[in-house]
Amino acid sequence: MGKKKTLWETYTPEQLAAANAFCEDYKVFMSNCKTERECVSGIIDLAEEKGYRDLNELLKEGTELKAGDKIYVSNRGKMMMLVQLGECTFKEHINILGGHIDSPRIDLKPTPLYEDSGFGLMKTHYYGGIKKYQWLALPLALHGVIAKKDGRVINVVIGEDPSDPVFGITDLLPHFDKDMRTKPIGTAFTGEDLNVSFGSIPTEDGEESSVRKNILNILKEKYDMDEEDFLSAEFEIVPAGPARDYGIDRGMIMAYGHDDRICSYTSALAQLAYADTVTKHTLVSLLVDKEEIGSVGATGMQSRFFENAMAEIMNLAGEYTELNMRRILSTAKMLSSDVTNGFDPNYASIHDKNNAPFFAFGPTLHKYTGGGGKGGSNDASPEFIAEIRKIYDDNEIRFQLAELGKVDGGGGGTIAYIMGNYNMDVIDLGIPVHSMHAPWETASKVDIYEAYRAYKAFLEFM
Repeated sequence: MGKKKTLWETYTPEQLAAANAFCEDYKVFMSNCKTERECVSGIIDLAEEKGYRDLNELLKEGTELKAGDKIYVSNRGKMMMLVQLGECTFKEHINILGGHIDSPRIDLKPTPLYEDSGFGLMKTHYYGGIKKYQWLALPLALHGVIAKKDGRVINVVIGEDPSDPVFGITDLLPHFDKDMRTKPIGTAFTGEDLNVSFGSIPTEDGEESSVRKNILNILKEKYDMDEEDFLSAEFEIVPAGPARDYGIDRGMIMAYGHDDRICSYTSALAQLAYADTVTKHTLVSLLVDKEEIGSVGATGMQSRFFENAMAEIMNLAGEYTELNMRRILSTAKMLSSDVTNGFDPNYASIHDKNNAPFFAFGPTLHKYTGGGGKGGSNDASPEFIAEIRKIYDDNEIRFQLAELGKVDGGGGGTIAYIMGNYNMDVIDLGIPVHSMHAPWETASKVDIYEAYRAYKAFLEFM
């Protein structure tokens, strides 16, 4: 590994400038899009600027689709797909990029608000695999929506503007945590103890003083929210603050939600780069929810959203039959865009260094993920890997081929195995990150840009 040069050393000045410019836009996206809904909304804005149209509008109009047409489909505002029809429309294989836009976080419970000892607090339920102690004593923000009975959906973001208040989960001072220190880390912190401090000033209206009532008054004034509206609200607690340059040389980015918005954003941007051209094959970018909890539910990859939306688009193109659908799904080529565990010298022992992904050497192909004996993995074919190798070598795209960690060390999964159920060729290609699933994760700027180039080359040359 020491004999190879990093992308910092091999990039031309023009490439370095392009990488830095790309990452500036990425930081804006990551700062503004911290929930699935915000990601979908942000990507749709970018897509509409490139001429993409909502499938629902096309269905109402009965528009006949043709090569070059560009469509987006949103599923409940939390999962989406971009489709650009190629010259072959659906007569040959389609090229798919797929990432997830959900990230580990803390959600409010359906009935969250209570008062105790002069504090207004919110009960929570964590989402995905987190280390609970990492969320203590941090500035946190509240993002979400309130769905009113009259049909209105009110967006809420508190804690991101410099003038906003922030929230937090308190920690126990070290002078009194002797009992906590003797417990295993997995039991020292419990989910039920992750209560968010939300307010401390009682009402001043002459009635019995109540912090809880004061909080409800503020929510009513600012968001027309009654206490019962918590029942149909969706609130996520996330780290407050923008994505930032990381390191004295500004070579990395620290942000909440690199896993996996870093791959979803680069995938979407790679496809949007072809908006002004007519490609040979149809291009698809699939950005999904619920990966962190098993890809379940109506907005997860295990739902029928993908094939249902594809059926509607094929029908508007005059090419839908059940047999055509099965053929196009089984012959598709896909990169499952998901992050990987970058080699960290502070935790070198978890890796087989010969098969570890490193920062600044490009995105990482994973022939398989899973855990133990490849359990839950996709395990791509060598023939498909050879095709991708040729594309990247011909186009001078840097990539790595690696594992997540040592064989018995643990593991992880992506949506690759689910897409493999359609009998299509699928392999994971993602960006190495540090501190995965922590409130703040880090990644190399050149890896981000090289992944964009890699996704773009796959779409064009596969």
